[in-house]
Amino acid sequence: MSKEENIIKYYVLTNKLKDLIRTGWQTWHLERERLESVAEHVYGVQQLAIAMCLQYQYDIDLQKVLFMLAVHETEEIFIGDITQFQISKEEKAKLGHKAVHDLFDSLLGGETVENIILEFDERKTKEALFAYQCDKLECDIQSKLYDEEGCMRYTEDGHVDMEYQKDNVSLNHSLVKELLESGMSWSEMWMLFGTKTYNYDENFRSVSDYARSNNISSFKK
Repeated sequence: MSKEENIIKYYVLTNKLKDLIRTGWQTWHLERERLESVAEHVYGVQQLAIAMCLQYQYDIDLQKVLFMLAVHETEEIFIGDITQFQISKEEKAKLGHKAVHDLFDSLLGGETVENIILEFDERKTKEALFAYQCDKLECDIQSKLYDEEGCMRYTEDGHVDMEYQKDNVSLNHSLVKELLESGMSWSEMWMLFGTKTYNYDENFRSVSDYARSNNISSFKK
């Protein structure tokens, strides 16, 4: 392929992420006319990375982080948005890395992109660790916004309507089930699952706690 063909091919393929709806929101049967796409998640996580880096003055290469986050979901062009509740982390990584290689193998500079995606997945550098935390926290914050918007169905006594969620594979996870059975709201469960499952540093944990404890939709006004 020519350089021009490679550019257009890459643009057209990645453009598909604008229409790929995030599986997690569909799994939980959120009641909303339009749910977040993968491309919108990519945008959101980049904005969160900028805010976290500038506010807390992380000693990282922010430009590298933003590049990493811009391409970190490109595997989903081919394999879709697979959640951790559907297949094992190892199986997803295998599928994802093959998809990334197939996409970038013929592109000039593709090896550079492949390597930065592998760096993100391995989480051994400070940029990768920071980007990973941004990726997870952005999802947590979005769950709170959807909950405040009234997208989750609750019973009259204020519990998540489990009958409406009976085909939800996420409920097979013991921690998810435990948190919901304790009477938490859906987004409280989601955010506490995040803080208990992902290795957030003090700053990410603090932002998560703030979002969980406050009405964050007020910032839209």
